[in-house]
Amino acid sequence: MAEKSTPLLAVLQLLRKYNLKGTEEILRKEASLGDAEYETLNLPEVEIASILTAHHTESDPYSYEFAYEGLKKFIENSLDVYKYELSTLLYPVFVHMYLLLIIYDHNEHAAKFLEKFGPEQEDYYQDDLAKLCIVKHKDQIKFNELAQIYSANKFEVQLSRDVSSQLKRFLQEQKSSTVIINIINNHIQIDVHDGPGRNQAQVRATAGGLLGEATRNENRAKVYYGLLKEPEIEVFPVPAEDEEEAEETPDKPKKKKAKKENMYMKKPKSDPNAPPIDRIPLPELKETDKIEKVKALRAKRVPLGPDCLPSICFYTLLNSGHSAICADICDDSTLLAVGFSNSIIKVWTLTPVRLRGMKSADKLQDIDKEAGDVLVRMMEERDRDTCRTLYGHSGPVYKVGFDLFKTMLLSCSEDSTIRLWSLHVWTCLVVYRGHTWPVWDVKWSPHGHYFASCGHDRSARLWATDSYQSLRLFTGHFSDVDCVQFHPNSNYIATGSSDRTVRMWDCLTGSQVRVMSGHKSTVFTLAFSVCGRWIVSGGTVGDILVWDISNGSLTAALPPSHSGPIHALAFSRNGTILSSGSLDCTIKLWDFTQITEEIVNDETGSTASTSKDEKYLLRSFATKNSPIKSLHFTRRNLLLGVGTYEDGG
Repeated sequence: MAEKSTPLLAVLQLLRKYNLKGTEEILRKEASLGDAEYETLNLPEVEIASILTAHHTESDPYSYEFAYEGLKKFIENSLDVYKYELSTLLYPVFVHMYLLLIIYDHNEHAAKFLEKFGPEQEDYYQDDLAKLCIVKHKDQIKFNELAQIYSANKFEVQLSRDVSSQLKRFLQEQKSSTVIINIINNHIQIDVHDGPGRNQAQVRATAGGLLGEATRNENRAKVYYGLLKEPEIEVFPVPAEDEEEAEETPDKPKKKKAKKENMYMKKPKSDPNAPPIDRIPLPELKETDKIEKVKALRAKRVPLGPDCLPSICFYTLLNSGHSAICADICDDSTLLAVGFSNSIIKVWTLTPVRLRGMKSADKLQDIDKEAGDVLVRMMEERDRDTCRTLYGHSGPVYKVGFDLFKTMLLSCSEDSTIRLWSLHVWTCLVVYRGHTWPVWDVKWSPHGHYFASCGHDRSARLWATDSYQSLRLFTGHFSDVDCVQFHPNSNYIATGSSDRTVRMWDCLTGSQVRVMSGHKSTVFTLAFSVCGRWIVSGGTVGDILVWDISNGSLTAALPPSHSGPIHALAFSRNGTILSSGSLDCTIKLWDFTQITEEIVNDETGSTASTSKDEKYLLRSFATKNSPIKSLHFTRRNLLLGVGTYEDGG
């Protein structure tokens, strides 16, 4: 009966004691209490008195301030080993005390309570309190999004076993703690862990989520973070242009052609952390796709590192400071797409090769379909442009993305739709409808065919190009899902949200496999490392965090370097350099190899300190006045950036 010890059961037993059968029957029906439960209803008199006294205490406006000050004083006087974990209770207790004062119509006391203790809360909760303080009357609670979230969900707090014992002892000794006990029982989920209490840096590292920290149980599912084994693809002989490059350096010995003709794509050793190859169905590569893969493999890649930083080519969009929203560069770095606030999409060629449209249906009938260059023959010779415009959306375009083989383009918009465009006929092929509010982000799977989207409706979705309905719906975030990213093995997606958490989802089962808390602001962008083990996230206040997917822990917080929101993250092709682009008009390069090596060598399991200062930061580049919209490493490790020039006037 312990789990049924609620005010409702206490009142029912009290009514039965005083033989008020009519009222008892009505309440019993409304509570949907079965006969078996009703017959076994036998709460001790002491427990009934305790419950009813608590209800009386909750309606006393002066008890809240007294109880909160008592809790605060207890935490301040605790030992350091207990203090910092206990301090995570203050914010949720404060919020629910404020809401209870509103519910019991003590509106003036609620305002004074907020004014007195609100400024003391952590800086990363101040924006939430600004939204919550709008609630001045109990009728406004159901219309306030934040109040609804706090009322319907439990705030997660992690305490060590010793700290939990200290808290219980305090609550048992204090007569005024009834209000706090009820708040903890009804609105706070305490996750007790073994081991010593955490220090201030450790507590702050994982704090900041809208509903507290991620619990350890949420990150216990196995994640196959390894890379899939690449299919064997025969490499064709080196083209003449590469031979000419070899001739320019006569000192180097020439390689035999016979060896190159018999080369195969380098196969990675079987990764023990990789998912089974048939875990999710992946599309088979067409011949043209294989040729494109071979081109990517044979590109002469510059090995980057602290002593060999990449060159940067920056594309500036003029006269579009407030209209260009997003940008993307295709995998082979030949095309640039930009989405605008007036609902159009523009695609530019970045090479002398112009954009061509497809021939008319009549002309296509005369083409030999068996010819090896059939795709080239299908294109119109005269119809050549450096820029193409795509029309179809009815609201601002928030994200665009090329597929791996630059035959299609995805876009998402405020109009709650996702559109798939053909880059052969330059028109919309499919409109995907499923989201009910604006769609903030859309990303292709690294293997093509699948793509993921997320939006204002707090959900992310998995789609396939051949199905107009979504394949999976991922729900669990408590606010807008602002960004989405595919894992390199296409088996998982990661999402970043305004609830200040990063989550990972299994594309096969649709279940949540990781919850990562530690951001103090909205998460705007995500990037997986080339090896697949790490994920990097960027936030509104310029914070960049590195997470270990194997256990869901925060492993590094890069030194605060950006002064604006991070809108672009990109890894070099060999994974050694991480680039970040921000609205503060700077691009920064980080030594990711050193970050991961320190994490792997650290056997203590503690999170990396942010006092690394300039240790990880290799170089910073500033534009004149162009916020960075997109970053992309070419196959040869040249870094491309895209931004919009904003006139200072």
